[in-house]
Amino acid sequence: MAGRWLLKTEPTAYSFAQLEKDGRAVWDGVKNPQALKNLAAVQKGDEIFVYHTGDEKAVVGIAKALSAAYSDPKQKNPALLVFDIAPQGALKRPVTLAEIKGDPRFAGWELVRLPRLSVMPVPDEHWQAIERMAKS
Repeated sequence: MAGRWLLKTEPTAYSFAQLEKDGRAVWDGVKNPQALKNLAAVQKGDEIFVYHTGDEKAVVGIAKALSAAYSDPKQKNPALLVFDIAPQGALKRPVTLAEIKGDPRFAGWELVRLPRLSVMPVPDEHWQAIERMAKS
């Protein structure tokens, strides 16, 4: 079964709308050791929630990993990883961090506990809950 991830991006730097316009991108810029450890586990075909940080603080879209993680060819440090990503579509409506924090099902999740973490796994039950919330 494919993995599921949440990736954070500052929309003024690179938004989900820009990813949709580009059609595909190299996801890079991750430096945090825990985020890199998570990114290293990304496999081709994995599903991804794209989360906008900054003023939005919301899950806004779904993407798919087009490759497994690999060393960033633009960096000298082989521990800095990237992967290829393509958009699958925007959520019907964004699911805000406030909504997620207000729902006890998400209490132990990294998005709530580790606000600075930019790459994290999404348990299946959280994925399904966010998809339901986006449709309501």
